[in-house]
Amino acid sequence: MTLATGLSGLLIGCAEAEASPAPAPDKRLAELAQTAADTGSLGVIVRVEQGDGRLVELARQAEWTKDDHDLAATDQFRVGSNTKSVTATLILQLVAEHRLGLDDPVERWLPGLVPGGQDITVEMLLNHTSGLDDYLLTPDFLPSLTGQEQRVWQPGELLAITQPQDPPTAPGESHYYSNANYTALGLILERATGQSLSELIAERITDPLGMNDSFLATSGSWDPEKPHASGYEPDDERLRDILAPVVDLPEGIGFVGPERPHDNVNTTDIDPSWSWAAGGMVSTAEDWTRFLSALMSGELLPEAQMEQMRTTVPIPDEDGDYGLGLMRKTTSCGTVWGHTGGLPGYSSEIYTDDTGQRSVAVLTSTNFGIMEAEAATANSALIDAAICDMLDEPFSATGNSASPS
Repeated sequence: MTLATGLSGLLIGCAEAEASPAPAPDKRLAELAQTAADTGSLGVIVRVEQGDGRLVELARQAEWTKDDHDLAATDQFRVGSNTKSVTATLILQLVAEHRLGLDDPVERWLPGLVPGGQDITVEMLLNHTSGLDDYLLTPDFLPSLTGQEQRVWQPGELLAITQPQDPPTAPGESHYYSNANYTALGLILERATGQSLSELIAERITDPLGMNDSFLATSGSWDPEKPHASGYEPDDERLRDILAPVVDLPEGIGFVGPERPHDNVNTTDIDPSWSWAAGGMVSTAEDWTRFLSALMSGELLPEAQMEQMRTTVPIPDEDGDYGLGLMRKTTSCGTVWGHTGGLPGYSSEIYTDDTGQRSVAVLTSTNFGIMEAEAATANSALIDAAICDMLDEPFSATGNSASPS
């Protein structure tokens, strides 16, 4: 799920690029990936498919992280809020089957569980215009986010600590990203079908698509038979400095895990089960691009529901829009569709073109760590270059895309 925001800027100079031929895309991505890893991303996995059979797949990491794990492009990874695209797909499948409606009031499905639920529709939950705040950084929840409190949260408990936005925003008025929206959607799915969310995901998404490395996490445990990426976050002192512009972090709040070099903490085993329908999926770069490509090419939803999913509202202060569990991101190389994700130790951006024929995934083994300026710059450069390569557009380190010669 997305915790780190505002990752923008590109300050890598390219005076030498003007005097010599640009490196091949795979070499350039490898160089940018290593720079990002060494500058604060710590570990990165990149996968780019151009739709013509060409595949770039690589992993790079900071040298000291190899003491924990040798990162591979096929490693399992917590994809966080990319899960929202799966949850939204399941909701829209039920809409296509006439089992629920986008204009259904939330109160119909979850009586008494969502504040103001009589005025909030299913569609408002999907596009984050419900007027609900997020539980994520509330004092009640922060100890669970950081791993200091070993508590298994039930979805209803998370909704109980969710409040309306302050100042209040009327339902349907504007986009405000809240994980509570998708927690409510997960409960609606279960009540509408009588099945668990894990069963629905397996039956309707991962099994049909052959996503054999993907599952909904119900604890901090990993699949013992498959390798997974290690995740890291800043220690409490660094974290306090990073979050100072956003929130005044209470004393004593910091991530739990083994101490690692350069004021980092290994957060690999922090329990993410609270993220559930909003961000609980474990997957790989290959599996998730397979899902996203199937979605965007029309394999998972009828045309009418794809049109609904791609009907967007503006995201305030960002170069993009939000549909129903799907982001439209505007870049200098073109428009892409997908989502971002963030959990303790894990951040991801995964996109396709509008046909689903081309795809890109950039997975980063820290989330809050890439909010620091130097790390944000290097990580953004890598993501921009990967998107340009996916779209087969020229990339320039000074302005993302170069004018065709």
